[in-house]
Amino acid sequence: MPAEGFEDAVLAVLGRLSPGEVITYGEVAAEAGFPGAARAVGNLLRRTTEPVPWWRVVAAGGRLSPYGRAAQARLLAAEGVEVTPSGRVAAMSRRGGTP
Repeated sequence: MPAEGFEDAVLAVLGRLSPGEVITYGEVAAEAGFPGAARAVGNLLRRTTEPVPWWRVVAAGGRLSPYGRAAQARLLAAEGVEVTPSGRVAAMSRRGGTP
Protein backbone atom coordinates (compact mmCIF):
# COMPACT_ATOMS: atom_id res chain seq x y z
CA MET A 1 0.00 0.00 0.00
CA PRO A 2 1.42 3.42 -0.91
CA ALA A 3 2.34 5.90 1.83
CA GLU A 4 -0.08 8.24 3.55
CA GLY A 5 -1.26 11.06 1.32
CA PHE A 6 -1.35 8.87 -1.77
CA GLU A 7 -5.09 9.20 -2.39
CA ASP A 8 -5.10 12.99 -2.01
CA ALA A 9 -2.05 13.35 -4.25
CA VAL A 10 -3.53 11.15 -6.99
CA LEU A 11 -6.90 12.90 -6.84
CA ALA A 12 -5.12 16.25 -7.15
CA VAL A 13 -3.29 15.08 -10.30
CA LEU A 14 -6.55 13.83 -11.80
CA GLY A 15 -8.29 17.08 -10.91
CA ARG A 16 -5.76 19.04 -12.95
CA LEU A 17 -6.43 17.10 -16.16
CA SER A 18 -8.20 19.05 -18.88
CA PRO A 19 -10.62 17.67 -21.46
CA GLY A 20 -8.67 15.89 -24.18
CA GLU A 21 -5.65 15.21 -21.97
CA VAL A 22 -4.64 11.58 -21.58
CA ILE A 23 -2.20 10.24 -18.99
CA THR A 24 -1.02 6.74 -18.04
CA TYR A 25 -1.46 5.15 -14.63
CA GLY A 26 2.31 5.31 -14.19
CA GLU A 27 2.45 9.00 -15.07
CA VAL A 28 -0.30 9.73 -12.54
CA ALA A 29 1.64 7.86 -9.86
CA ALA A 30 4.91 9.63 -10.67
CA GLU A 31 3.30 13.08 -10.86
CA ALA A 32 1.62 12.41 -7.51
CA GLY A 33 5.03 11.65 -5.99
CA PHE A 34 4.69 7.86 -5.89
CA PRO A 35 6.66 6.49 -8.86
CA GLY A 36 6.06 2.81 -9.43
CA ALA A 37 2.56 2.86 -7.95
CA ALA A 38 0.65 2.55 -11.24
CA ARG A 39 -1.36 -0.44 -10.04
CA ALA A 40 -2.35 1.43 -6.88
CA VAL A 41 -3.66 4.28 -9.06
CA GLY A 42 -5.87 1.78 -10.90
CA ASN A 43 -7.12 0.36 -7.62
CA LEU A 44 -7.93 3.85 -6.36
CA LEU A 45 -9.84 4.68 -9.55
CA ARG A 46 -11.88 1.49 -9.15
CA ARG A 47 -12.91 2.23 -5.58
CA THR A 48 -13.13 6.02 -5.28
CA THR A 49 -16.47 7.75 -5.06
CA GLU A 50 -14.89 11.09 -5.94
CA PRO A 51 -15.98 12.56 -9.29
CA VAL A 52 -12.69 12.21 -11.16
CA PRO A 53 -12.10 11.96 -14.93
CA TRP A 54 -11.13 8.27 -14.81
CA TRP A 55 -11.55 7.93 -18.58
CA ARG A 56 -8.49 10.11 -19.18
CA VAL A 57 -6.21 7.52 -17.56
CA VAL A 58 -4.93 4.70 -19.75
CA ALA A 59 -2.46 1.86 -19.44
CA ALA A 60 1.05 1.96 -20.83
CA GLY A 61 1.04 2.16 -24.59
CA GLY A 62 -2.30 3.98 -24.58
CA ARG A 63 -4.43 0.90 -23.91
CA LEU A 64 -7.93 1.54 -22.61
CA SER A 65 -9.15 -0.19 -19.49
CA PRO A 66 -10.57 -3.66 -20.06
CA TYR A 67 -13.37 -2.63 -17.66
CA GLY A 68 -15.71 -0.08 -19.17
CA ARG A 69 -13.74 0.15 -22.42
CA ALA A 70 -16.78 1.22 -24.46
CA ALA A 71 -17.67 3.99 -22.01
CA GLN A 72 -14.05 5.13 -21.83
CA ALA A 73 -13.76 5.25 -25.62
CA ARG A 74 -17.03 7.19 -25.89
CA LEU A 75 -15.99 9.74 -23.24
CA LEU A 76 -12.55 10.23 -24.80
CA ALA A 77 -14.05 10.64 -28.28
CA ALA A 78 -16.41 13.29 -26.91
CA GLU A 79 -13.28 15.22 -25.84
CA GLY A 80 -11.70 14.87 -29.27
CA VAL A 81 -9.33 12.00 -28.44
CA GLU A 82 -9.01 9.43 -31.21
CA VAL A 83 -9.28 5.81 -30.10
CA THR A 84 -8.24 3.02 -32.46
CA PRO A 85 -10.49 0.01 -33.14
CA SER A 86 -8.06 -2.10 -31.09
CA GLY A 87 -8.80 0.00 -27.98
CA ARG A 88 -5.79 2.30 -27.81
CA VAL A 89 -5.45 6.05 -27.76
CA ALA A 90 -4.11 7.07 -31.17
CA ALA A 91 -1.89 9.85 -29.73
CA MET A 92 -1.09 10.75 -26.16
CA SER A 93 -2.06 14.41 -25.89
CA ARG A 94 -0.71 15.11 -22.37
CA ARG A 95 2.91 14.13 -22.85
CA GLY A 96 3.10 14.80 -26.57
CA GLY A 97 4.25 11.29 -27.40
CA THR A 98 2.54 8.53 -29.26
CA PRO A 99 1.79 5.15 -27.74
